[in-house]
Amino acid sequence: MPELLPRRRLDQPRTPGRFRLSLDPDTFGRFSERLARFMGTGKFLFWQTLFVLVWITLNLVAVSFRWDPYPFILLNLAFSTQAAYAAPLILLAQNRQDDRDRVSLEEDRSRAAQTKADTEYLARELAALRLAVGEVATRDYLRSELERVFREQRRRGPRETARDEPVKDDVPS
Repeated sequence: MPELLPRRRLDQPRTPGRFRLSLDPDTFGRFSERLARFMGTGKFLFWQTLFVLVWITLNLVAVSFRWDPYPFILLNLAFSTQAAYAAPLILLAQNRQDDRDRVSLEEDRSRAAQTKADTEYLARELAALRLAVGEVATRDYLRSELERVFREQRRRGPRETARDEPVKDDVPS
């Protein structure tokens, strides 16, 4: 079996040809967005209207410049070509905008879900704190209990309080 040429070997990567056209999709997309943005302005309409008026005037008035006689077939061809390229470029720009909107919407949804989870966590923590504070003796409660004990001691007198005090051996450790 004859030896294959080095450029035809299957175990070797292909070498690029002399001329290789490579387009960056993002660069082309940015160009189409700029073009679509420009075509939607009054500036574009003004310049296009001026171009059409000059074209028609030169073809009707200037006898020596009549390159496109009255039905203006060449002008019609130019508009058709412009429309044939403008429509896909505008659609490409809209698709890129839709992709950006979709990514932004997904980020907003995830941020909203995270905010909701954080809010629910904080609400549970607040509820737990309220329950814990409800079980803690407040200053007013302690004051009222101390006043009640003080009144009972006054009512009993000093002799009864001394009798009620526990002996040191009886105090639990």
